[in-house]
Amino acid sequence: MNEIINNIKNEITTNDVVLFMKGTSGMPQCGFSSRVAGVLNYLEINFKDINVLEDEELREGIKKFSNWPTIPQLYIKGEFIGGCDIITEMAMSGELDELLKENSINFNIEAAVKIRDANKD
Repeated sequence: MNEIINNIKNEITTNDVVLFMKGTSGMPQCGFSSRVAGVLNYLEINFKDINVLEDEELREGIKKFSNWPTIPQLYIKGEFIGGCDIITEMAMSGELDELLKENSINFNIEAAVKIRDANKD
């Protein structure tokens, strides 16, 4: 398990944005992973997707590492941000925009506004 934890630490420190997900950004294998990858792709964020379905130890290791029981899990600049519900809420409230700006992560601000406009009550 130490090797898995070290690999996770390496991925989140060498990549600005990492999404541990079921499947890949191009071929998600669950709805929650699809939603988060879809938001990141729509915002044109450069991110690394890591398919936890390819490795049972990784799938369990990431849950222990973050102390978060579900996947997907988003990391920005080494910090665990959250899963599907949190990322969705952050995208709708504008918090995700602010977090991306604070961390100097390039994204399409017009797309972020469109997401919020399309989902207004």
